[in-house]
Amino acid sequence: MPRPRKFDESAVLEAARDQFWSAGYAGTTMDAVAAATELGKGSLYGAFGGKQELFHRVFDDYCAQAVQGVGRQLEGPDDRAFERLAAHVRGIAASTAADTAHRGCLLAKGTAELAEHDPAVAARALRTFDEIERLLVADVEACQRHGDLDPAADPRRLAGLVLAVLRGIEALGKAGKDEEFLHSVAETALSVLPRP
Repeated sequence: MPRPRKFDESAVLEAARDQFWSAGYAGTTMDAVAAATELGKGSLYGAFGGKQELFHRVFDDYCAQAVQGVGRQLEGPDDRAFERLAAHVRGIAASTAADTAHRGCLLAKGTAELAEHDPAVAARALRTFDEIERLLVADVEACQRHGDLDPAADPRRLAGLVLAVLRGIEALGKAGKDEEFLHSVAETALSVLPRP
């Protein structure tokens, strides 16, 4: 009979996530994960499998939390849809500017590093971007219903533009662009959305 686990799985996954997030997949060894989690490698392998399986679990959890976070930020009544959209765009610029370690987003980092060679990462990243786009489309449609955005505009194209701008802000911030620049990109993106 297997022995019961004597560790907090969520705390272990959080420590492993932070290790992958800081050092990247290639820069992370199972020794480093063991040190970060304070578990022996045997316990890690027994509970989560190898490095790739552990990263997949961490990446999947991170992506799910990212979608849930965007959903919480964008859900609400139509009369505040544009306010929520603007707050979301400005919030990404602010959090990116505050990331002085330039860790960036684990979704972006994992996708850039692994999607070419890891079909599971590529599929999860695409699904995450699709889910975020769907949330943005719903908010844009709410803006249109309330009269804040041109009802004749294609909501999917506008959502795609916003998604691309947000990903760009994160990449530019990781490269070291300053806070003023990131905020100016956010404000410009909001100003070019078609008003009625």
